[in-house]
Amino acid sequence: DGYSQLSAYERKRLKNITENAKFFAALKLHESAARLHQIATKRQSHVTKRAKPKKAEDETVRRRSMRLQRVEPSGIPMLEVMPAQPGAEEYPQVPAGPLPMVQEDQMGNSKLTEDLLTTWMRISEVLLATISNFLMMLSRYQDSLNRMVLSGDNIKKVVKYRVCSMAIHPSESIIFVAAGDKSGQIGLWNVSCKSEEATYVFIPHNYPVSCMHFSPFNPAHLLSLSNETLRCGDVTKAVFDEICRSEESLSSFDFLEDNASTAIVGHWDGDVAVVDRRTPGTSSELSANIGFKRTRTVHVHPVNKQYFIAAGSVDVCIFDVRYLKSNGNKPVSSLKGHTKSVASAYFSPVTGNRVVTVCADDKLSHNNNTGRWLTRFRAIWDPKQEDCFVVGSMARPRNIEVFQDTGKLLHSFYNLHCLGSVCSINVVHPSKNILVGGNSSGRLHVF
Repeated sequence: DGYSQLSAYERKRLKNITENAKFFAALKLHESAARLHQIATKRQSHVTKRAKPKKAEDETVRRRSMRLQRVEPSGIPMLEVMPAQPGAEEYPQVPAGPLPMVQEDQMGNSKLTEDLLTTWMRISEVLLATISNFLMMLSRYQDSLNRMVLSGDNIKKVVKYRVCSMAIHPSESIIFVAAGDKSGQIGLWNVSCKSEEATYVFIPHNYPVSCMHFSPFNPAHLLSLSNETLRCGDVTKAVFDEICRSEESLSSFDFLEDNASTAIVGHWDGDVAVVDRRTPGTSSELSANIGFKRTRTVHVHPVNKQYFIAAGSVDVCIFDVRYLKSNGNKPVSSLKGHTKSVASAYFSPVTGNRVVTVCADDKLSHNNNTGRWLTRFRAIWDPKQEDCFVVGSMARPRNIEVFQDTGKLLHSFYNLHCLGSVCSINVVHPSKNILVGGNSSGRLHVF
């Protein structure tokens, strides 16, 4: 059949690509483009702004952070709390329910927004992927890393504040990146477009956007999570639909199935929840106490999707979603040894036989102490390489590092002229040699 030499994983991947192509062709997404202009021109009536409260005569002096007052921290560790919402007087309040995809600047050109959404739909219709062996030899992999460079044209401020999460579209024809910041903004950057109108900013959340993924089943959907809600930016409808809303602060999510219909959601207070996008309403199907004081990240096993790994405080545990209940949940496996807070834990991308964690105990001879002004590091696997991961660095000159699972440093991405800041959040393209790093000022760097 021409593919007899492929592994079981590659054959499954080829089958998924073929089925997805048929699905996208059946959707006829391009026919939706004609509706975008009409949606954009009617957007004003859907957006509500919160009125500014009148200043009281006896208003107290507004607090200023130690950083703004140029006062050195006392050195006493602060209890970790959820990032506070930016000043209420600066932003309109984002209402519950579906939101039209309208740029932050209401006076902006609606034609530009229409062009963005049309581009997003077009690259999502059919993903042309070549059948190749991603598990390349280490020497070839290092050669590919050495060929990746950063130029001034591929640096842009995409969101206003600190980058808290990123996602990269799987398109092989256009580099399309999404970034979420601490204020609730989501910025979209068409890196392949070199004009000034290559970035677009939306505000679908009130709090830090801590987790984002393009749907693996339909990349015309961008799912984003903030403290209060999980939303789906649906480009075919030009709307940020609300999937889940919770009174408990949400921290992260991952898809439980290939069709992205269900998800596991982590809560900052330690619980996890199961969400089904097919059911009506915005409540979760199940909330489960897994015995954590805090859950920062959740990640589903790439092959055996009944398993997910949760990380938080000093805990890193694997659970079976089929046996979750409200209380009394026991892990099927636990990673012992971390003595300080764990920022993230992720399965390796192909087999899931490895797990990479980031902890404040600085293992792997790697400085993870980002301090209070930077987003905490999250080590992520390169989707194209089973045993190599990417992580930010506090070292100077500023760089982004690639490690092998043995602890060997394979490569450092840096540019003395273009990269002068710490890239805490990074994302790697699933099939091309593209790395994007985000810093604390909302700027993205594309190698």
